Amino acid sequence: MLKTVLATGAAFVALATAFTPAYAAEAAADAAAPDAAASGDATGDDIIVTGSTRAERRFDVSYAVNTISQEDFEKIAPVNFADLIGQLPGFQTEITGGEVQNIYRIRGLPNDGGFVSFQQDGLPLFHENDGVFFRGDAILKQDLMTDHVEVVRGGPAPVYASYSGAIINAITVTGEEEARGKAQVTLGDTGLYRLDAYQAGKLAKDTYYAVGGFIRHHDGYRDNGFPNDKGGQIRANIKHVTDNGFIKLNLNYVNDHNVFYLPIPTNDPRDPSKSLDQYIDYFNGTMNSPAFRHVNLKYRDGNGQIQSRNGDLSDGRHMRMLNFGVHYEGDFDGWLVTAAAGYTQGKNDFSAFYSTTNPADGTTFANSYLARATTAFGAVSRMGYVLAGTNTVYDPYSASGLVMQGQYRDIHSKFYSGQANLSVARKFDTGIGTHDIKLGVYGSLYGEDSRTLYQNYLIEVAGEPRTLDLVAYNAAGNVIGKVTDNGVLNYAATLNQGDSDAKMFALYANDTWEIVPGLRIDGGIRHERYNYKGWAALTTQANLGDATTLADDATRAFTGVILNQKLKPNVTNWTVGANYDFSDHIGVYGRASHLETPPNVQTVMSINPTIITTVADQFEAGLKLASGRSYLYVTGFYTNFDPLNASFLAYDPTTGRNDVNVPFIGEAQVKGVEFDGAWNVVPWFTLNGALTISDPKYKNFQSATGADPEQAEGNQIVRQPKVYGNIRPSFDFTTGDTDVSIYGRYTYMGKRYVDLYNNTALPAYGTVGAGVTVKHGTWQLQVVGDNLFNAHGLTEGNTRTDSLAGQGSAEAIYGRPIFGRNFRLVIGKSW
Repeated sequence: MLKTVLATGAAFVALATAFTPAYAAEAAADAAAPDAAASGDATGDDIIVTGSTRAERRFDVSYAVNTISQEDFEKIAPVNFADLIGQLPGFQTEITGGEVQNIYRIRGLPNDGGFVSFQQDGLPLFHENDGVFFRGDAILKQDLMTDHVEVVRGGPAPVYASYSGAIINAITVTGEEEARGKAQVTLGDTGLYRLDAYQAGKLAKDTYYAVGGFIRHHDGYRDNGFPNDKGGQIRANIKHVTDNGFIKLNLNYVNDHNVFYLPIPTNDPRDPSKSLDQYIDYFNGTMNSPAFRHVNLKYRDGNGQIQSRNGDLSDGRHMRMLNFGVHYEGDFDGWLVTAAAGYTQGKNDFSAFYSTTNPADGTTFANSYLARATTAFGAVSRMGYVLAGTNTVYDPYSASGLVMQGQYRDIHSKFYSGQANLSVARKFDTGIGTHDIKLGVYGSLYGEDSRTLYQNYLIEVAGEPRTLDLVAYNAAGNVIGKVTDNGVLNYAATLNQGDSDAKMFALYANDTWEIVPGLRIDGGIRHERYNYKGWAALTTQANLGDATTLADDATRAFTGVILNQKLKPNVTNWTVGANYDFSDHIGVYGRASHLETPPNVQTVMSINPTIITTVADQFEAGLKLASGRSYLYVTGFYTNFDPLNASFLAYDPTTGRNDVNVPFIGEAQVKGVEFDGAWNVVPWFTLNGALTISDPKYKNFQSATGADPEQAEGNQIVRQPKVYGNIRPSFDFTTGDTDVSIYGRYTYMGKRYVDLYNNTALPAYGTVGAGVTVKHGTWQLQVVGDNLFNAHGLTEGNTRTDSLAGQGSAEAIYGRPIFGRNFRLVIGKSW
C-alpha cells in the first residue's frame, strides 16, 4: 500500500509543480490583458448548475464538484454507474453487485448510499434516496441521453436536496437548431449485447426535441445459469425556448431486469488458508443457480390459511418505472424564476439469493440437527444428504466436505413520488458588493408498499449450486423424516408486509455575497417537515403442520393484526462558505455544513425500527489551481456524526429469521484530504487522477442488546478504506483523418473491515484497465478491457452475519469478489 500511496502522491506533486511555470507565464499575460478569459477548454471553465443559485464556472464555486462528460464516459469505460462515480475523489464505491443497487459512499459517510441524492435535471425521480430494495441507479441509468453528470460532494448539498451529503445530477441532452444523433453497439465477452441511440433536433420554430435510450441483453460477469440483465430505458423531452427562458417536458420509462450478485465463500472456514476456488470460481462463481428458477414460497396468512407463491431467481430486480415532468425557467427583468415538477410511478419485483452463514463441515452440520430430528421423527440412526427432491445420495466429502445455507428473498413493492420545486433568484447591488439571493420551496407526496418473504435453503458449495435435503434414517436404513423439504431449510424465515405514505415540504434560501471581484461569501438554510402514515402486519412464530419435515416448524406467520403508525420528523440543514480567487488560476475556499437526515418513510411500515435522526457536521477547505487544461483541486474535510445510527438486522441461524433489529447508536468522525487533478502540458498526453486519504473512526457507541460498544471504540468505519484513488493516463493523437486515443486506468482500494469490532479485514487491492478509441469521420470504434491482470479483491464481506464481530478469521473468507478480466467492443456512428 505504501508504494501505491507514494506513487500516487508523486504524480500529484508533479501535477502541482507543473502549475508553477505555467502560472507565472500566464500571470504576465494577464497583466498585459486583464480581461482575457482563461483557456476555453480548461476544466475550471466547466459550467455548473448543481448546488448553486445560477450557472457558474466550476472554478468559481466554493465547494467540491465534478463534471463528467460523454468523452469522460468513453475513456473511463465503466462497467456500471457506480464504477463511473467511483473514479471521483471522495467517492468510494463497490461495483460488484451487478449493474444496479451498488454501494456509494461519500467521504467516509457511514451509509451504503442513503446520503447520495440521484437527480435528473435538478429534480429527484423518487424523493428518498433509498426505496424498497432499490436506489437511484435502478431508476436513472446512464445512456447517450445523458449529456453530462454533475457531482457535488458535501458543500451545499444539504440545502439543495433532502437526505444528502452529495448530489449526482444527470443533465439530459436537449435539441438544438441542427439535428444530431448517435447510435452505438456494445459487445462484451461476458455475453453483453447492447444498443444505445439518441436523436435530437428541431420540431418547429424555437421548439426542439430529444429522444433516446438503450436496450440490452447480458449473460453477466458471473455464471448464473441464466441471463443477468435484460431490458432497457427510453427518455425523451421537448423544449420550447421563450423570449426570456424555456419550458421543457420530459418522459422517462424503464423496464429492466437485473440479477443481483451476492457474496460467496472464498476459503474454507476450517482452514482459512485453503481456497475454495476449485468449487466456486473466484471470478465466475456465484450462488445464483437454475435450481431457484421455480421455487415454492409457503407462509400462513392472517386468516390462518397456508398460502404459496412461486418465485423465479432469473427475474432478478424487475424495475418498471414511468416518470414525466415539466421544467420552466424565465428571467423577468433580473428575477430568475425556476419551476420544476415531476411524477413517478413504479413497481419493483425483486428476487435474489443472499448469503447467510459460513459454510459448515458436512458431518458437523448434519449432527447439529440430530437432537431435533430424533424428537420429531423418533430414533435416528444417522443423518445423510441427498439431492433435493430425489433419493440420489450426495456426499459432501467427494467435493469440499462442506455444505452451506443461503436465503431466497422475494420482495414486491409499488412506489410513487410526486415532487415539485419553485425558486426565485435575484441579484442586488449594494454599497458593499452584490448579493445573489435565492428563495425556494420544495414539496413531495410519495409512498411505497412492500410484501417480503425470505426462505432459507441448504446447498452444496459450488457455482450454480444444487439444493440438498438433509435426511434422517433409522437403523434399517429407511427414511423417517427430513430436516429440509425439497431443499428448503426454513419456510417463511422472514415475513413482512406494509404500506406507507408521506408528504413533506421544504423551505430553503441561499445568499451569495460577492464583496469584491474574487471574494465571495455564501450561506444557505433548508427546513423540512415530514408527515408519515403507514401500517405493518404483525407476525408470530408458527408450525405449518407438516410432520415429515422440520422446515416448517418455526416459520413466521401473519396474525391478522395490523399496526398503524405515524411519524412527523422535521430537520433543518444549513451551509456557510467563502471563496477567494487570487486570479483566474488560483483560489481558496472554505465551508461548513450541517446535515440532518430523518428516518425514512419505511419506518412506519416496519416492526420495532430504530427511529433516530442522524446529524452530521461537515467542514472543508480547499485550494484550486488551474492553468490551461491542467488543474488541481485539494480539499481537506472533517465530518462529525452525532448521533450515528449503525443499527443492523441480525440473522438467527436456528430459525433463519433476518428481520430483528439490533440498535447500535454512537458517533463517527472522518477527517481527510482529497486530490482531484489533470496534467496536460502537451496536446497529446493527459494524466487525470483522484486520491482520497482519510481516517474514518467510530466513537462512543451504546447498545442495550448485548453488543459490546467498547470493542468498537476508535475502530475504522465498516467497509471504509483509509486510502483509495485512481490514475488515468491518456494519449491522444491524429494520424491522417483518424483521431486515436489510448488510455489506461489504475484503481486502488485500501484495506477495510467487515465488522464494527475490526476483527476481519478486507485486504487492499488494485486493478488495471486499458482501452483504445479510434474515430474516423462520423464512425467510432472502441476496445476496452477491465482488470487486465485478474487482480483479486473482496468487497462487502457477509453482512448478514459478520457486521458485528467478523467472520472468525483475520482476513475475509466470505465476500463479493471484484469482476475478473473482461473486454468490450463498442462501434458507434454519429450524425
